[in-house]
Amino acid sequence: MSTPPLYRRWANHYLHAIQSGALSPGERMPSVRKLMQTHGISLSTALQVCRVLEEDGWLEARPRSGYFVQLPKRTTVPLDEPSSTRVDPAQFVGIHDRVSRFILSRRQHPIALNLCGSRGEPDFYPVKALHKVAQHCLRLYPEVLVSPVANSGHSKLRHILARRSLARGMTLSPDDIVITHGCTEALNLALRAVAKPGDTIAVESPTFYGLLQILESLGMRALEIPTSPQHGISLDALELAMQTYDNIRAVVVIPILQNPLGSLMPDSHKARLADMCAKANIPLIEDDTYGELADSPTPAHTLKAWDRNGNIIYCTSLHKTLAPGMRLGWISAGRWQARVDMLKHTQTRQNEGWSQLAAAEYLGSSAYDRHMHRLKALLRQQRQRTAEVIARHFPPGTRLTNPAGGFSLWVELPDRIPSEAVFEAALNEGILIAPGVLFSNSNRWEHYLRINCGVRFGAKVEAGLIQLGQIVHTLLQQSRRTRNSPAVPLAG
Repeated sequence: MSTPPLYRRWANHYLHAIQSGALSPGERMPSVRKLMQTHGISLSTALQVCRVLEEDGWLEARPRSGYFVQLPKRTTVPLDEPSSTRVDPAQFVGIHDRVSRFILSRRQHPIALNLCGSRGEPDFYPVKALHKVAQHCLRLYPEVLVSPVANSGHSKLRHILARRSLARGMTLSPDDIVITHGCTEALNLALRAVAKPGDTIAVESPTFYGLLQILESLGMRALEIPTSPQHGISLDALELAMQTYDNIRAVVVIPILQNPLGSLMPDSHKARLADMCAKANIPLIEDDTYGELADSPTPAHTLKAWDRNGNIIYCTSLHKTLAPGMRLGWISAGRWQARVDMLKHTQTRQNEGWSQLAAAEYLGSSAYDRHMHRLKALLRQQRQRTAEVIARHFPPGTRLTNPAGGFSLWVELPDRIPSEAVFEAALNEGILIAPGVLFSNSNRWEHYLRINCGVRFGAKVEAGLIQLGQIVHTLLQQSRRTRNSPAVPLAG
């Protein structure tokens, strides 16, 4: 095999740096002069390095400023904004039955590649460090396994969480925090605190199917509000819904890295949303499960940071960022804090103490910040590589989001190919994906897929994505043949 030319070798070197996250989108590429000095190459070679990366879409040339890193345009085709402010009427549709059928189907097939979830593999997390910290806590507090913990959670963990919340724009005391069994329990507590069976809850569309399951289990109705893949929930549509429906008892949103869209709500929208709900006296529930995974150079401010009268209930989890096995979450419920504390006592009692102590020990150290820096860089690389394979191997007309953080990509299939058909065909090949029909009580998202980028990218993942692209190609061809087939005349 012939050796690639020198300019191509250095172009591949910087391509790897971009894909690994060492050079991030928006960051300036080393100048031509710097490339010459660093690598001892000629002006011609340095220029060719930049031009090759520019032609492939990885660099953008800016007049008098140099080259800047970007994702190839073919992987960043934006999804459409909501076409109207129309909302879906409050309804019970049986999302739990739909999700149950999905779970039953996956259990009946051997899974070789799971692209369905929204979390990382075990080695994405600080396994050895957490093991060491847990053992240290057991030695330091030998009676932790046989001693009760306060209903609201261990004071040490609540203190650390309150301190860390300052960077996200919140001012909380440890007494403002209740430790929960993940964000799912936090959302359950929040909804039970402010609403009752039969009430209507405004949610994003699409939204996390787990929230729809919670609402159904509590006998509440979901009112789906159009949501932008760039900016989050449509505030105009929500305002119209508030004027149209007089029985909205709460609004639930995921403002940072919305699941499944990956959108980031601008701070101006957060301020307006908080003000709208406060003036209407409608509780605002924030799910911040993915907030710490945003790629922004400074921590993204939560919606709770704009809370002025205790109207925002903040729910989050360490499930995605630190340790999925711990199932640790927390809630800060504003003016409903006392009610949430009592509901927690009634529903599940306190979490066990050992994991809380271990989490507090790790969160309180600089090791957590280093871990988050590594995790975000790894996820950025995972998303970029996954998006590139989808762009190359899925049919023309496929579009996908380019979220600035998190685990997932939201993929729009061409010609409205039904995601359930893709799901079933992929499942027969041992590939598990999340079809768009799970993320709504309506069929509005039936031609979308959520792809998890939390499985370490390699030959197996690439081959699975290529196979998934072939499945979409096949279904597309079948759909077009059916649509173009001439009608058979009736005999008579």
